[in-house]
Amino acid sequence: MNYPTKGGRAVEILDAEDEVIWAAQLEENAVGEKAGRQTYVFHGHSKSGDVKGPLIYVNYGSREDFKVLYDSGIDTKGAVALVRYYGTQGDPALKVKAAQEAGFVGCIVYNDPADNGFVRGPTAPDGRFMPVDGVQRGAVGLGSWVAGDVLTPGWGSKKDAPRLSKDDTPGLVNIPSIPISWRDAEVLLHQLQGIGQRVPDGWTGGVPGGADWFIGNQSSPTIRLKNEQIEEEKQPIWNVYGRIIGTEERDKRIVIGNHRDSWTFGAADPHSGTAILMELARIFGGLLATGWRPRRTLEFMSWDGEEYNLIGSTEYVEQNADILRDQGLAYINLDTVVSGDILHGTGSPMFQKLFLEVIKNVTDPNHNATLRELWDRRVSKFEGLDSGSDYVPFQDMVGISSLDIFFGSKERYPYHSSYDNFEWMDRVGDPGFIYHTLIGQVLSLLVLELVDRPIVPFDIAAYATALSGWVCDLINWSEDKELNQDGNTPLDLNILHDAADEVALAAKEFVKWETRLSNITASEDHGPRGMHKQKVQYNERIAKFESDLLDSQGIPNRTQFKHVIFGPQLWPRENPVYFPSIVDTILAGEWDLANKTVERVAAIIKQAARNLIS
Repeated sequence: MNYPTKGGRAVEILDAEDEVIWAAQLEENAVGEKAGRQTYVFHGHSKSGDVKGPLIYVNYGSREDFKVLYDSGIDTKGAVALVRYYGTQGDPALKVKAAQEAGFVGCIVYNDPADNGFVRGPTAPDGRFMPVDGVQRGAVGLGSWVAGDVLTPGWGSKKDAPRLSKDDTPGLVNIPSIPISWRDAEVLLHQLQGIGQRVPDGWTGGVPGGADWFIGNQSSPTIRLKNEQIEEEKQPIWNVYGRIIGTEERDKRIVIGNHRDSWTFGAADPHSGTAILMELARIFGGLLATGWRPRRTLEFMSWDGEEYNLIGSTEYVEQNADILRDQGLAYINLDTVVSGDILHGTGSPMFQKLFLEVIKNVTDPNHNATLRELWDRRVSKFEGLDSGSDYVPFQDMVGISSLDIFFGSKERYPYHSSYDNFEWMDRVGDPGFIYHTLIGQVLSLLVLELVDRPIVPFDIAAYATALSGWVCDLINWSEDKELNQDGNTPLDLNILHDAADEVALAAKEFVKWETRLSNITASEDHGPRGMHKQKVQYNERIAKFESDLLDSQGIPNRTQFKHVIFGPQLWPRENPVYFPSIVDTILAGEWDLANKTVERVAAIIKQAARNLIS
């Protein structure tokens, strides 16, 4: 883990004699809480270095953007890239990685007001957008390649565990980077006026005075990027656990998790989730004090090190993988649970029915309607998971059905900046903390159903429907790639249709079983003994379906990730991405491996269907 130092970072314009003629301010204006100091501006997992080179602007820093430079004959070797957040490459780590692959020696990332700033509306502290001095911190560890401790990929990071060197891990970039505000980026962009080619359509941002944007070239002003920092290869972190042991199915675990580490004050990310985790612990602790005990075990997890590549949750999962695969029933993630007033439900389709049932019982006082009524008015959809928070190790590595629900907005907020603080949340993000209250009510009801309902309230029919849709999406996407051209090994994805059809048939039979069991008395104590045994078998099988979708070999070259449906794409551009191992091999043009991967994934899905009803 790396830590910035006061004098260890710099972005400077140098003259012909390498004298400094301008230096970026870097830090934000002092805002929010006054205790201590604001976190210095830096990138987690960034490479140490002190480099210089000509400045070249590369839009959003996607591989496609860098290819535009290559196709235009622009020499990028030894240059310093200036790219903006968001856009066609959302992951800042992959912006830096793409710059590295294009021959750049450093990468500067800024928040353009066209993406998150005054162009879109009022700025913090009075509005929800990033102000002129706001800086979006973040990590540039390659989380879609390696999750958790980048020096122990795939095994637990214990004190005496073997470790890769920083130069050998695939989880780190190899050029220094730093984030800056558009206040500082404005100066750099103006230095490029008239140098090289004008930017292509779509590359112009919202920085004032930039009517004519230029890319720059080897004759651009020389930029120094300094990133000297403290680096700890073995840094202790602390997860905090709490548990209420269940009674009848104590070996089935519902886990609620939130990370408490933040880049700055973190009122939205992550402490809106931290507040709800503490409230849930208070509520269920109060029930426990009255004599109530859950049917299944309920666990509360406060993760450390999430911002550095999901370290806390991933290391917990890696060190407890076998028992989690066997006992894990559900993982509920609390991260940025409130940054707006629009309810979102994302996760394994197993949760869809329960989620929609629960939100019927919670009313939004600002709209005088239930959350379900608002959900239907907005034609909202229960969506799949991406790869951006602590559900990744649970869903993608050990196959525990995971859920991430939150109140968000159609617009961005001052993410990972010092403006994401209590005052902003109180005035702009959630005045009166209405939506904190509502998300707490939703989660309380949902968790109570998961831990206490005799028949696990999972939705296998929704899973089957979603799976069929994802297969169709994959086939349509592959057809757009014009895969089966002359010279390519034919790729047949239709066997995935067969696998999805088998899941649909198994789900239909399984739902009949659920209906029969649901028609008996809710209390197992009043039902026939044989019926109690059937309920246990039912719960075991529906819990196991998700873990049956794991491939023991993992995604090729990224074996940490084992779920055949959910998982990060190697170079993600759209989230979520399904069937990541298939997508990776298609994009790599490895047709023989792609066919083998399709066959393997289809076989795993079919076996999961058979296990459901065998």
